[in-house]
Amino acid sequence: MKSGTSAAGPGTIGLSRSLAPPLHLLGLCLLLVFSSSILAQADPPLSIDSLDSIEIPDLLRPLCFGFRDISELRALSICDALDIDQNVKARELSEQWLRAEPDSVAAQFTFAEILFTVEGNMPRALFHLNLAEELSTYENLEQAYSAGDGQWYYLTLSQLSYVHQLMGDQLKSLEYLDKINQFYGIDMESFRGWPLIKLKEYDAARTSANRVLQSSNDERERARAWNTLCAVELASLTPIDSMAACDRAIDEDEDADSSNDYDTVYLSNASEVSLSLLQMDKAEAYLDRATRYLNSRSVADPWIYKLYLTMSQGRFDEAREALDRMLVWRGSQDPIVSVMNRAEHFLVSASFLLLAGYAEDAIRLSSTALSQPDRNGSYSAGAEQKDSAAALLNMVANRSEYQIRMETIATMDWTESIGARLGAARLLLDAWRAERRAASIFADFEVLQNRLRPYAPLDVHIPEWIEPEIIAIIGSGIMSSILEQARDNGAFMLNDGYYYSYLTEIAALERRHQETLNAGALALARLPAEEVLLRARVSARLANAAWRGEQFTDALSHYEAALRQDPSILRRLDASIPVIINADDSDFSRQVEKYLTRSPRFRQADAGLILEISAAPDLSICLNTRTGTRLSCYTMLAVDNQSSKWNAQQLTRKFHTETFGLGYDISKAQRSILLGSSVILSSQLNPDLQQNRDAILVR
Repeated sequence: MKSGTSAAGPGTIGLSRSLAPPLHLLGLCLLLVFSSSILAQADPPLSIDSLDSIEIPDLLRPLCFGFRDISELRALSICDALDIDQNVKARELSEQWLRAEPDSVAAQFTFAEILFTVEGNMPRALFHLNLAEELSTYENLEQAYSAGDGQWYYLTLSQLSYVHQLMGDQLKSLEYLDKINQFYGIDMESFRGWPLIKLKEYDAARTSANRVLQSSNDERERARAWNTLCAVELASLTPIDSMAACDRAIDEDEDADSSNDYDTVYLSNASEVSLSLLQMDKAEAYLDRATRYLNSRSVADPWIYKLYLTMSQGRFDEAREALDRMLVWRGSQDPIVSVMNRAEHFLVSASFLLLAGYAEDAIRLSSTALSQPDRNGSYSAGAEQKDSAAALLNMVANRSEYQIRMETIATMDWTESIGARLGAARLLLDAWRAERRAASIFADFEVLQNRLRPYAPLDVHIPEWIEPEIIAIIGSGIMSSILEQARDNGAFMLNDGYYYSYLTEIAALERRHQETLNAGALALARLPAEEVLLRARVSARLANAAWRGEQFTDALSHYEAALRQDPSILRRLDASIPVIINADDSDFSRQVEKYLTRSPRFRQADAGLILEISAAPDLSICLNTRTGTRLSCYTMLAVDNQSSKWNAQQLTRKFHTETFGLGYDISKAQRSILLGSSVILSSQLNPDLQQNRDAILVR
């Protein structure tokens, strides 16, 4: 859940950038406005210097750091540079000012603001904001304005509140809001809601929001208040009755901005609430509305949630498109916003790459999200929840990459495989480390119980198809107890199919095959049809249980369903498919059969699926149902200047890649972009990406 506070900071309008035209254009406008009165007089021609004597109407003055009465020429020059995106010049001008006047509150604030908004460097910005506050030793407002620092002290306090919120010190954030109220007499109540939610002071947040709604007619303040109530209503495990508060937040924000270029925060929040109510279509409709505008200052990137949604529903082509568009959005964000939602981009990208078969890149992305601090003060979940999600995904990615390496090792001779086996063992060690880190965070009872609620609001998003991994981390016995308590508290009130999916996972881990079959059947019957990947996981568990119970026909049906819905699920569960291998007597076919027999993805069984190896006319491996329906097939031309063994190895490896991945060829350069490389490079490598950007901009 996202805060309604924009990147501009509390208590200011457009604090990060002035929305006014550059000064030279303003001067031209002034000449036109006053030309008639000047020409009507018989005075001598007006000199350029005499323009200083003309009183400029307030509405024509440029905004500079949110004010129209900033008079410092250095500040105005910096605002002009920011207006036309000359960020380097703005940085140089602010540094020059700071060197010339180190004891100036205005200079300290301005340099901090450049560090914050242009570079996203919060720690250094905080240092200079603290210096600005230390220089502002005023006992009352009159002293501040007499010293010429009336606006600058206000801006300093305002930004200190916001930076502390983003860096996780909510008590400090509230203290600075109180200082503004006491010193300037300005009501800052509408900005108190989000820090209170972060502190889990839900009753206080509700009281604060209601106070704003009763006393304020300002649409922005009312939008923030409704957004606070929207979040507060989700604090309970029991689903809310309606989305009235969330819809009012959107309505108020639209009213506040006639251009409809409103903050995507409220639409993304409404989508999250819709998901928690299992209204999948409505959730996607909110996201589609949010994607119409490239809002560089909004911390809510709707393509992140669109990617999660399309992945969960098995709409992989649309998910790939959402990934590209997410990169465009990320490349257009202000630096401070990129810092705030950086981990979200990493985690959703890692999830997609995991499904697509690029587990090694998923490891890098999840490790980066885990090791780098994320400024998530505008996100309702704490940093520890981000770490838990990153650790869980990192564990899954390491285990999936281990399975991929073992599939490759199956095609190697023993001596050739020694180094690869050592590397694979390291992956298991890394997976264990990530598992222990995740377990230490998930050990909190309240956090764990809330995680069980489908699309748990106010938490970092963990896909429903990954959340069952938590059971093995915490232990099936503990999870059984927590699962029943969560059910009693109403977590599965809207759909108990999720409850039975957890029961299926617990029974499967405890090798209680009949209970797995019973719970799995109820899960598939009751889960929403949109939960394609979660249903694939249940089907895979049912397939293994049915096979062990010698219910071979049912088992094969579940294996087929799991492969069609989520080709990567068997890797993630370390499961194998029972197959009959049909091959001719050629040396090539015998080589391939040997490799497939060694593979962790297949085991030979008389009642299994049909795995056919062919050496003519082309080299191929095909996986078919017993009725002949093709599930997967890979064909290649033999490379004449290579040995039969080499061709057999290549065919077997490619077959595994195609069968247990999504079949997308994502280049190494494109994958590196997901770690933060230039989106311009992505546009060059993927021509569709620039078209996506253009499509977004013209909507």
